[in-house]
Amino acid sequence: MKYFVIAGEASGDLHASNLLRALKEQNPEAQFKGLGGDLMAAQGCKLVQHYRDMAYMGFVDVIIHLRTILGIMSKAKQAVQDYRPDVVILVDYPSFNLQMAKYVKKNLPGTTVFYYIAPKVWAWKSWRVKSIRKYVDRVFSILPFEVEWFGKRGCEVSYVGNPCVDAVEAREHKGETVTEFSARTGVPTGKPLLALLPGSRVSELSGNLPDMLKAASAFPQFHIVIAGAPALPKDLYNQYTKDFNCSVVYGETYQLLQQAELAVVTSGTATLETALMRVPQVVVYQIAGGKIVYWILRKIIRVKSVSLVNLIADREVVTELLGYNFNAVSLKDELGKLVAPAEKRQRMLAEYGELAEQLGSEPVSKRAAREMLERITSK
Repeated sequence: MKYFVIAGEASGDLHASNLLRALKEQNPEAQFKGLGGDLMAAQGCKLVQHYRDMAYMGFVDVIIHLRTILGIMSKAKQAVQDYRPDVVILVDYPSFNLQMAKYVKKNLPGTTVFYYIAPKVWAWKSWRVKSIRKYVDRVFSILPFEVEWFGKRGCEVSYVGNPCVDAVEAREHKGETVTEFSARTGVPTGKPLLALLPGSRVSELSGNLPDMLKAASAFPQFHIVIAGAPALPKDLYNQYTKDFNCSVVYGETYQLLQQAELAVVTSGTATLETALMRVPQVVVYQIAGGKIVYWILRKIIRVKSVSLVNLIADREVVTELLGYNFNAVSLKDELGKLVAPAEKRQRMLAEYGELAEQLGSEPVSKRAAREMLERITSK
């Protein structure tokens, strides 16, 4: 069985790699090719393009790099045409992946197209569901409430659990002490750790990290540690950290969270991972354009919350500071409410436990792989 897999960012590479491992276990003859990262490559996927060259976000960022993006799209189309896979597996990254789904169905009509980690069309750009219904054979949902949403709109969908549960459970150095973490990473001991997760894109780093650092530095009882994205150059972080007493660790997000007492997290998959690691957090995201752009986006986005934690719980578990509401002062205030033994901190930790129960514990990658193979072989 030949699979062509497309993941356009770090989290997609992680979750796709776990899925590939499960597919190999159940289908030893499986062959993989696609777009992704080092983790997918480690599972035997021959990379056509690394995701580090695809991580563009936002209208302006995309326009600036449009020629690069179109070149990668053309390269991907040619690769899938030459490879002629039995199955194409799309992992999030909707702007790119929905174009690829359309191309595959029109040019390789016998190829099965699966969407693993569906785009969040229930939040905005809901018109994209038409493309999913038309060009995707089945959506493998990782959020419980998506089953009803996609089902009502005529999509074939099933909930397979959340890959964050698998990834957190299977993390390297699970159970290591703070002393062992310090010896391995160089992070100093003596103070509890305040983790900053500014995102994996250049634009996220520039928009989020400066205010994160200013707010965190108001709590000298903590040592600040930044979760660095392996795909970004180290000197990029240096320009933000040079005036602060902090550390940066690369490719160690779970290991950092395992030791952290508190975290500031850029909105995305990391908010759920932080909750599963039981670290109290404030969720942030900077949006250029001030109040006007924020107001426009609020009219477009169809959900009350943006963090996965709040969306799954269907209530506010973690505070979200978005757009003009996010600055060093507002973040400092929210962090102060989570310093032990604050009541809000204890309440958040209790709600994390309820969230974990809701997501379940069955290995999602194995379940998704099993369902995929069953649907392929029953055709």
